[in-house]
Amino acid sequence: MTIAVLAVAAVVLQQLPQQHGEVSFPTQDGGVVYADVYGEGDLGVVLAHGGRFTKESWSAQAPALADTGFHVVVIDFRGRGRSRGGPESTAGDGGERFDVLAAVRYLRETGASSVSVLGASFGGWAAALAAIEAPGEIDRLVLLAHSPIDDPERLPGRILFITSLNDTTARGIPRLVEIREQYQRAPDPKELVVLEGAAHAQFIFETDEGERLLHEIIRFLSQP
Repeated sequence: MTIAVLAVAAVVLQQLPQQHGEVSFPTQDGGVVYADVYGEGDLGVVLAHGGRFTKESWSAQAPALADTGFHVVVIDFRGRGRSRGGPESTAGDGGERFDVLAAVRYLRETGASSVSVLGASFGGWAAALAAIEAPGEIDRLVLLAHSPIDDPERLPGRILFITSLNDTTARGIPRLVEIREQYQRAPDPKELVVLEGAAHAQFIFETDEGERLLHEIIRFLSQP
């Protein structure tokens, strides 16, 4: 079964559908988020990029998810591209959680009956804050080497934690130590997947573990 899913993931990455287009929607603090939309259907997924990136960084994974049946919204966080925060927004205030929630609500309004969020690094931190901010709005979280949050005990829904075995922070601390602690403190249902190598978050897609990473994401999001 695993080999079959990996094979599908590899084929999907080689046969990417065309992007549907760009949309924008308001945030609850008066900002606006610009996003790319792929696919359609009642299973929605928001992709939230890491701190170094923009929405274009998901240009391979977003179509791959759409080709497996997901309605995908790929956001630019405030301060990236044309997205911006509200008039009272300041750097470091956690307002990015409102960007995630705006995308979640856009998917609900356009027909999604279930919405998941895949957040990488900084984007995972924002996704986790969004889930805590609005319990019940996000059904599943994929936290890809996310920046830790203060209170993982409050995370709702089903959660998949993913990191590389030898990934380290700028201070040289193994991220697995931090993420394992977050995993242990989070409520069930939850999973932890540790990949080989030292690549961080979205950079894993560029390594030999990239296909396995996509497989794990599709597997988790597709579970009944």
